[in-house]
Amino acid sequence: MLIGEVSRRCGVSTRMLRHYDTLGLVKPTGRTSGGYREYSADDIRRLFHVESLRTLGLSLNEAKRALDEPDFAPADLVGELMQHTRQRIAAEEELLTKLERVDATAPSEWDDVLRMVSLLRALESEFAAHRQQAILSQDANAALPVDALVEAILSERDANVAGALQWALARTEGAGLAGLTKGLESEDVEVRRRATSAISGINTEEATRSLKRALDDSDAIVRADAALALGSRGEAVSMPALLEMVADGRRDVEAGEVLGLLAEHSPTSGEVVDAVQARLDGTDDAPTRLRITQALAEIPGAAAREALARITHDDDKTVASTAAAILEMRDRGPRRRERPRIGD
Repeated sequence: MLIGEVSRRCGVSTRMLRHYDTLGLVKPTGRTSGGYREYSADDIRRLFHVESLRTLGLSLNEAKRALDEPDFAPADLVGELMQHTRQRIAAEEELLTKLERVDATAPSEWDDVLRMVSLLRALESEFAAHRQQAILSQDANAALPVDALVEAILSERDANVAGALQWALARTEGAGLAGLTKGLESEDVEVRRRATSAISGINTEEATRSLKRALDDSDAIVRADAALALGSRGEAVSMPALLEMVADGRRDVEAGEVLGLLAEHSPTSGEVVDAVQARLDGTDDAPTRLRITQALAEIPGAAAREALARITHDDDKTVASTAAAILEMRDRGPRRRERPRIGD
């Protein structure tokens, strides 16, 4: 069979067949009287073997070794090909993800595409300062890749970069909330902490619902961040967690301040005061009782004053004197700033 007919039947170009001949990969065993290449049935069979091996990803040299070397181990090469294929697929999937994120911003000009690609590359930088600068340098009116920001927030270890990412995400008006909420389900506690912190900066009803779910998290830091955010929004469901923080001495000053805000949001501060009083009565631990008493200083209203007045008779002198000092400070009211006298 001449080279032209082999090309038509096998689907391999004559140029490639000549290249195979030059490499010694598929050499025609005969020549016509006119000097043309003539392929035998065995030559055609070898050609099919070469093409089959190439479809598996083998190079021409690897295909030649596979066919010509008796001790060639196919299992090792197939294993390598599988690994390379997985890496290629992963790279293609990563590229597809980037393209989808660029497309999601609905770019209208190539400058928009280039800016977006630049940002996505910067988010992958190993240098925190580079990541932070790329985020902060974005135009205020420019569309942002929400999914990429969410992914970056959930994996970012640098506090400054995390703050910049949360600032950028806040500009999307809660568009990334679904991804952040999914982060609350992660088995990695660090991811759940980052998700809670980011959700705390989104002031929507959906974000509030997500934070309420976080109150049941097994991690104390997640619960604390959720409670502080919810309490600041006037959500009474945060009260038990806030009281727990005061009792445990974990960010107790912040928790006390938020309890005060919670009392201001409520129709009456009595409910908050009753909860604080119950927690005080339920423990004999002196440091815990002192922290709870100090928390009452942040709660406005007559109910808190009455509770403090009762505590001034507490058996623990430190607790009693602390309550008395708080009452004295309340009675004095805010200090007036003295005006400097002439001549001073």
